[in-house]
Amino acid sequence: MSRTPEVISSEELPASEARWVTLKKIKFYDQAGKERSWEAAERKTRSTSGVDAVAILALLQPKDKSPPATIIIEQFRPPVEKFVIGLIDEGETPEQTAFRELEEETGFKADSVLETSPLMVSDPGMTSANMKLVSLRVPVDNADAFENLPKQHLESGEFIVRRVIRLDRLHRELQAYADQGFVVDAKLSHFALGYDLSSRLARGDIL
Repeated sequence: MSRTPEVISSEELPASEARWVTLKKIKFYDQAGKERSWEAAERKTRSTSGVDAVAILALLQPKDKSPPATIIIEQFRPPVEKFVIGLIDEGETPEQTAFRELEEETGFKADSVLETSPLMVSDPGMTSANMKLVSLRVPVDNADAFENLPKQHLESGEFIVRRVIRLDRLHRELQAYADQGFVVDAKLSHFALGYDLSSRLARGDIL
């Protein structure tokens, strides 16, 4: 039986009971030499690579020269709702994680790494959690592959909805998601906005 996921309760969790994250009190000196303190969240799952997670940008390029696309996912996340990144397994590189997570969660197989970002943080005032963005090339025969999606290889308890969206339509589609009450991942939103602004600048539509 399927149902719409929902949060049924929320309460404070003692740090001693937390499995995945903990809180740290950090003491430091500021530029004026004054001692200060800071509260921050920290993952307990960081691997020896020093990287917590990988964000994946899959670029689907049809061989028939149809416009390129990317694949996005919808996944319930209790703190905010929607969107996912894959945690790095011990012994994996960010690139290995990206290949594995892409195939498991979407069914698509990449054939090469286009680029790997430097280590990044997204909310340094709140947490030490970090990530790398790995861009992968996914060859497909034609745009029909955008509709006939390959089989996923999800773990038990994973529920992921996939959508393939052309890059030139991504920003508009994410705005539609927001209008429907979805929470859009910041990394995906920044990429879509950057792509849209770049395209409009190239056409001379702005500035």
